[in-house]
Amino acid sequence: MSAEPRIGLIIPSSNSLTERQFNQYAPPGVGIHVTRLRMTGKWRKPWTELKDSLTEAAEALSDVKPGVIVFHCTANSMENGLAHEAAIVETVEKASGCPTMTTAQAITQAFDRFRIKTLVLISPYVKETNAHEVRYLKEAGYIVLHELGLGLETHAYSQVTPAEWQKVVKENTRAEADGYFLSCTNTRMIEAIEDLEKDLDKPVINSNQATMWSCLKKLGIRHSDKTLGRLFNEA
Repeated sequence: MSAEPRIGLIIPSSNSLTERQFNQYAPPGVGIHVTRLRMTGKWRKPWTELKDSLTEAAEALSDVKPGVIVFHCTANSMENGLAHEAAIVETVEKASGCPTMTTAQAITQAFDRFRIKTLVLISPYVKETNAHEVRYLKEAGYIVLHELGLGLETHAYSQVTPAEWQKVVKENTRAEADGYFLSCTNTRMIEAIEDLEKDLDKPVINSNQATMWSCLKKLGIRHSDKTLGRLFNEA
């Protein structure tokens, strides 16, 4: 691994927020390096067609010698269950020679950090995508008490404001939930976490927040940031 800690991200080509957020919230001295892959929306492909492109992306990203590579798309990493996720990780690790995780694995690590077993899922996705995530989470041992997807087109994910996300979450609370899962790497959900946790008094886990936390943990870097919620403010 390079002397400079580095995080490598393989993200959907349409994602406009991950790079900005990782560079904004990462501690000083951590390099953020991104490779884009056409894998969502009109570019969605079956695994047999995506595998070669993923291999090439992982090989290219490995040239900066990141300490960890993330296949960073929540919906795609959850889409076909744990076995498919394992195949993604194996493909990237084999091509790059770097430790690899998915966004979904980072999220479940964050759930486990707070012993979250029952949760509410909120996303910008269409119903079918939410259903894939519910199935993945069930297979991984979690209970989704309630889920809501806004049914947006991909280009509109980033246009929902943090205040709007707060409103949506508060309209979909469940008293019996251990925590709240704000799913998607291409939203401004991360900016709503601090206020939501104050209002709900429950952990709030978001795709980019959880992935940042998991990567830093993998790199052995401790980092506190109250704007990122309890995940970044508890030992």
